[in-house]
Amino acid sequence: MINGISLFANVGIAETYFKENGINIVVANELLVERCRIYKHIYPSCDIICGDISENTIFNKLVELYNLNECDFLIATPPCQGMSQAGKMDPDDPRNSLIIHTIEFIKKTQPSNIIIENVPQILKFSIKINDVEKKILDYIVEELEPLGYNINYDVLNAADYNTPQNRKRAIFLISKISKWEFPEKQPEITVREAIGNLPSLESGEVSNIPRHYAKNHAKRHIVWMKYTPTGKTAFDNEIYYPQKDGRKIKGYRTTYKRMEWDKPAPTITMCNGSISSQNNVHPGYKLNDGTYSDARVLSILELLRLTGLPDDWNYPENISDNLLRKIIGEGFPPHFAASLLKTMPITN
Repeated sequence: MINGISLFANVGIAETYFKENGINIVVANELLVERCRIYKHIYPSCDIICGDISENTIFNKLVELYNLNECDFLIATPPCQGMSQAGKMDPDDPRNSLIIHTIEFIKKTQPSNIIIENVPQILKFSIKINDVEKKILDYIVEELEPLGYNINYDVLNAADYNTPQNRKRAIFLISKISKWEFPEKQPEITVREAIGNLPSLESGEVSNIPRHYAKNHAKRHIVWMKYTPTGKTAFDNEIYYPQKDGRKIKGYRTTYKRMEWDKPAPTITMCNGSISSQNNVHPGYKLNDGTYSDARVLSILELLRLTGLPDDWNYPENISDNLLRKIIGEGFPPHFAASLLKTMPITN
């Protein structure tokens, strides 16, 4: 078992299956206090350091604990909102520079194996380093190759790695031992295979299955979605389309949209609790009257399954649904992350 550290850990979704793949995360860092509390609940034996890695005291504490615990592995998932197409694509967003602190941590500790995960835009995005604009990709290569690291990077899709969700991410596999190859792709898992055995629910209904209950939605949203077929957007409806004062409102065709049964789910975002956000509505079943059931967003249990988390994932039960939905929407799907470990170089 190799000891490791997780930077920008959220609540530890990525490392859900790490132990069974030979990695024991013993130190973690997260900025937000509530996330740290949840992380500690899920991983009570891990030393979670809550605070900003850009502060010297936090950075140095993490280096100290890394060395004290004889770690030799790092996973880093720095916040990506400044580079994300779902965000503002702001080159001056201070979160973009967190990759610099990641690289400085690597230079201080020099783990044998490193995973860095981020949005695909990181491969083209530039940031200012010492007042000089430089592509993040070039910066990573220029800083780490002289230290003897082999750097393998590409954009991968979680749907190819035991996850019933399309989620494209830039993945850096970095190793001092040898080139870290990407794992072979696996057959896709569909929405039907993941959640098709769960009972149908309408807005506000609660089932007898833990974590499978429906959010309450506005009546107009329910009506629009009842008349929306599987895989379609309510904007295509002839009568029951998104409207205000009788006029069709403007919106993206990925909104007010149902998922498809026989494909992996679209990317689950932080706004997965809103019918009016991207691709969030349950696929539904056609009813005898021609309308469709399940005019609602996914239940918590359905979100867990489409992310690759276990039904009994050990999160604290006293956190709000909104926070839980946001955490899941930000997460690095755990089967995706664990698949990368299967080809990790090891020393003899």
